[in-house]
Amino acid sequence: MRLYGESAETDPMGLFEELRKQHGGVAPVLLPGDIEAWLVLGHRENLDVSRRYTQFSRDSRIWHGWDSGRIAPDSPLLPMIGWRPDCVSADGIDHQRLRAAVTDSLSRFDQRGIRRHITRFAHRLVDGFCQDGQADVVAQFAEHLPMLVLTHLLGMPDEYGPRLVAASRDLIKGTATALASNEYVLETLRNLVEQKRAKPGHDFASALIAHPANLSDDEVLHHLRLVLLAGYETTTNLIVNTVRMVVTDPRFRGSIAGGQLTLPEAVEQMLWDEPPLMVCPARWATGDAQLAGREIRAGDMLLLGLAAGNMDPAVRPDPSAPVHHNRSHLAFSGGPHECPGQDVGRAVTETGIDILLARLPDIRLAVPADQLSWRSSPWSRHLEALPVAFTPARPKSSSVTTTSPFPSMASPAAPAPAGASAQPATPMPPASAELPALAPHPAPVPTQVSLPRQSRWESLKRLVRGR
Repeated sequence: MRLYGESAETDPMGLFEELRKQHGGVAPVLLPGDIEAWLVLGHRENLDVSRRYTQFSRDSRIWHGWDSGRIAPDSPLLPMIGWRPDCVSADGIDHQRLRAAVTDSLSRFDQRGIRRHITRFAHRLVDGFCQDGQADVVAQFAEHLPMLVLTHLLGMPDEYGPRLVAASRDLIKGTATALASNEYVLETLRNLVEQKRAKPGHDFASALIAHPANLSDDEVLHHLRLVLLAGYETTTNLIVNTVRMVVTDPRFRGSIAGGQLTLPEAVEQMLWDEPPLMVCPARWATGDAQLAGREIRAGDMLLLGLAAGNMDPAVRPDPSAPVHHNRSHLAFSGGPHECPGQDVGRAVTETGIDILLARLPDIRLAVPADQLSWRSSPWSRHLEALPVAFTPARPKSSSVTTTSPFPSMASPAAPAPAGASAQPATPMPPASAELPALAPHPAPVPTQVSLPRQSRWESLKRLVRGR
């Protein structure tokens, strides 16, 4: 079966279940261009593949598909499966060296300080539409909050955000312009690396450059790309999915109203039900192997079916039963390559939604739920719009700042990505003012973000009880 086309885009979870019925824990599938791969569907099988890096490598250079001539040089799959000098494409000692640079650089920052910046950005976004009485949560909130946070951490002006949003979406969707969008992201980050080499700051890019692992410019560049793309796409989808459930699912709202579900628990439930990355590319077999009764040949490509694994009857015999206290889901993959920034993603999601609902306590869906539409790639499913209505509110101007928190930088020389026609054609302007950057923690601290168990959902609870 194809992981693209109408059936894959309209009902990917239904497609996964059909594959499970026909093939069990591992199924043969086709990627765009009818590129053959194995989709891992079982929860246990996903963990098995992700943990056995000596048998299922992240190094795509061993894929036999490169020699078949079936993948074109301009294939939109290349930005997602091509080899890069980053920790995602490495195993063993090389992976440990590169991964340590990422985790150590993330741990330099005071997590409470990160949450303060998330709060400031979230208030700024809500101020932009709170007086209108209506908004699109996707286009006006969820697509911008993660990028604002990420550009801040990387040490970039937030003015770069709109184009990076468009390019990132285009790249991950795998459109005909994905390669151009990928080059735009790389050129923007390449300029950043050059400037941080010359003038380091208190940011993730500068920390990577200064790390004892002694990363090359290419390694720094591709780790910045990795953090930007992976952190942006997954966090945006998680925010949208969670808000959608709040405004559409009576069971979800009832649990909140009854005090049975805190916001962190609600997000965890969403990570089980609708992981923001449905399929994770990719692993390649280093030799012949068996997996779930299938003969895997050396050089075969395997895709981690994160969403399918979360619905495996072996671990969820009753999919309707709540699992929000359980973190054994696959939303952040597993094994040595488990997402190192997952707690920052959780913090962005929980803090952002908390502020959105506290500021707009009577938020509700503005269209019938069956009119919502999605667009899908082989990797993820993205709600196109989430129109909501609410009582108009006054901007909370005292809680936000209109000046940029980033040091001034020259605009990127790359053209706007071809898939981002809605973006201005001229280069993005530099930041016009400065605020103190995130202060580095004096010593490395764990990357776990401490999150409050109780959130400010009282207004929402009153609304639901009133109904």
